Amino acid sequence: LLKQETGKLAFVGDGINDAPVLTRADIGIAMGGLGSDAAIEAADIVLMDDQPVKIAAAICIARKTVRIVQENIVFALTVKAVVLVMGALGKAPMWLAVFADVGVAFLAILNAMRCLYTEKDKK
Repeated sequence: LLKQETGKLAFVGDGINDAPVLTRADIGIAMGGLGSDAAIEAADIVLMDDQPVKIAAAICIARKTVRIVQENIVFALTVKAVVLVMGALGKAPMWLAVFADVGVAFLAILNAMRCLYTEKDKK
C-alpha cells in the first residue's frame, strides 16, 4: 500500500484479508453486515450493512460532527476567557463563574445532541 504525500487514502473492505490494508489506510471502512471481526476491529468506520452508498452519508455525518465540535470548543473557550478577564478585574460574580464552568458544558452537550439528527430524519 503506497501513500502519496498529498491527499488521503480510504479503503473499503469486508474480509479477513482486508484487515491489514484497513489498518494502513488513512481511513479504513469496514462493511459490517457480512464482514469479518478482524476487518471490523481494524477499521476506523464500520458500516452496519453492506451498502457502499452509505459511505457518502457517513462522510456527511462526520463533517457535521466536526463542525459541531469546533463550535463547542470556540464557544466554551470564549465564554471562559471572558469570565476569566472579568474575574481578574473583579467584575465576575460567583454565579457567572459557575455558569462559565457548568453551564457552558451543559450547553455544549445540548449542542452536540444535534449530531443525532441527520437529513434522513427530517424527511
